[in-house]
Amino acid sequence: MSKQRKAVALISGGLDSMLAARTVMEQGVHVEGINFFTGFCVEGHTHAIRKKDKEKPKRNNSLWVAEQLGIKLHIVDVSEEYKDVVINPRHGYGANLNPCLDCKGFMVKKALQWIDENDFDFIITGEVVGQRPMSQRKDTMPVIARESGAGDRLLRPLCARYLQETLPEREGWVDRDKLHDFSGRSRKPQFELAKRFGIEEWAQPAGGCCFLTDAAYSSKLSDLWQARGERDYELDDIMLLKVGRHLRPRPNFKLIVGREEGENNFLHGYRKQFTHIKTVSHGGPLVLIDGQDLTEQDLELAARVAARFSQGKNEPEVEVELTSGEGVSRAMRIAPIDPDEMPQEWYL
Repeated sequence: MSKQRKAVALISGGLDSMLAARTVMEQGVHVEGINFFTGFCVEGHTHAIRKKDKEKPKRNNSLWVAEQLGIKLHIVDVSEEYKDVVINPRHGYGANLNPCLDCKGFMVKKALQWIDENDFDFIITGEVVGQRPMSQRKDTMPVIARESGAGDRLLRPLCARYLQETLPEREGWVDRDKLHDFSGRSRKPQFELAKRFGIEEWAQPAGGCCFLTDAAYSSKLSDLWQARGERDYELDDIMLLKVGRHLRPRPNFKLIVGREEGENNFLHGYRKQFTHIKTVSHGGPLVLIDGQDLTEQDLELAARVAARFSQGKNEPEVEVELTSGEGVSRAMRIAPIDPDEMPQEWYL
């Protein structure tokens, strides 16, 4: 009997990776999934926090996809290694701070290391020619295969018939005629294939969950780098960028203002790392102060902003409690800042 071939599929949690894995599984190949945790894709986390997202699934979509496919999923933390991809992308950024071409090459390279260590034969991705303007063009897809080192051990089942034959096709591990020729940004072929496979649910949006593709998020990350004078970040930084209203009243500090109960509860977990403000006389948000060399004038301005976002925003004074990261608290009575004193430039 011929040896059963084994492939690992990059599982993002979206429809394309689900269909790519299923297409190869239909040909009798043993498929397992792999998902790389970078810190920038945790939509289930934000759905759990925000009231406006309460109807959205609170799940890890890559785990959910693996469950639907009935395959094993390997989750690999690459958050520290991935920093260099975000900070120094060889091929530059997309519309925001998304290093899509470098990102895909990095993940395929990590998958190649994994298959070599685990005696697997080839790699599957859900890429489609022409679907993404940076990483999924016909001229850039060979760059990913070459620079990752995967070469023709990288199979893109959804658009394989548009591309040169790969090792799995030449060796007969998969039948090229049973692969697909999808191209362009239309999702209609994917929806039809999903229907054929009996797949009725998948994550939205179809393009994935990377926060680096989001303009508002990228603006906040860029501001973080500028304020600190270096292009670096920690995991706590990128988690906090996803939560709350961010304002920078002065160059040396910014405020993170909870917008609802879930965000306030989440920010509460960071209160020992930051000086923070809570309104006492009226209901209001928790406000973290992220900055350095804070003066008394800075703290008073932060307190006035906190009061403006409280239920006492129209009162002459609001009582607030200001607590340092070391836990030393003091009460202040402060007039809420006038909205006219809060220019749009403060809002990140």
